[in-house]
Amino acid sequence: MDIFVEYSWELFIVAEVLSFLALLGFGLFRYFFNKQAFSMVFIVAFLMLLVLESALGLYVYQQTGELSTFIIVITVFVIYACTFGIFDFLRLDRWMRLKIGKLRGVELLTEKDYEIMERTSNPKYKAKKYRISSFIHLAIFLTAQIIFWTMGTDSVSEMISYLTDFSWLENETAAGTPYPNDTLYGIGVIWGIVFIVDFLYSWSYTVFPSK
Repeated sequence: MDIFVEYSWELFIVAEVLSFLALLGFGLFRYFFNKQAFSMVFIVAFLMLLVLESALGLYVYQQTGELSTFIIVITVFVIYACTFGIFDFLRLDRWMRLKIGKLRGVELLTEKDYEIMERTSNPKYKAKKYRISSFIHLAIFLTAQIIFWTMGTDSVSEMISYLTDFSWLENETAAGTPYPNDTLYGIGVIWGIVFIVDFLYSWSYTVFPSK
């Protein structure tokens, strides 16, 4: 078996650890050592590792021809890094500058940073942000489920039959479900639970706004 396929999970874990170290190095050199130009080297390293992870996932898929758990995990990580991960990183960046600035006794935040922090702490802004994220998650979730069900069913009418009777959720395997295999069945069910929890949590900011 190809070494990249055989040790795909190990290579992915190593890449994730190196990505974390790259972000840690970015923070140390940017905030503690005040080497902003050099700190960008670590961001470049992080982006290169992300590209390598994507290439690894694509290579494994080309070699196996299967939409395995590994491929799905890689896809989720890459999509997150290119979407919500960017905003989470910017928020983390401001938080680190706030905390480290206090430790060093220097001001590392700008007026714009304070404006953003004040706006994001506003209950109405939070509620709107989480509503938008919930709809994005809904769109991604439904798209993925449609793809999975298309692979495991032969017609739209068959899909509708599964939508009108969810007794198949009690099955331990993919047999008798709209999913093509056990891997996608497990992912689909677990993702469904996570989606419901996330959707309720996101809308709680609208129904019960923070005081």
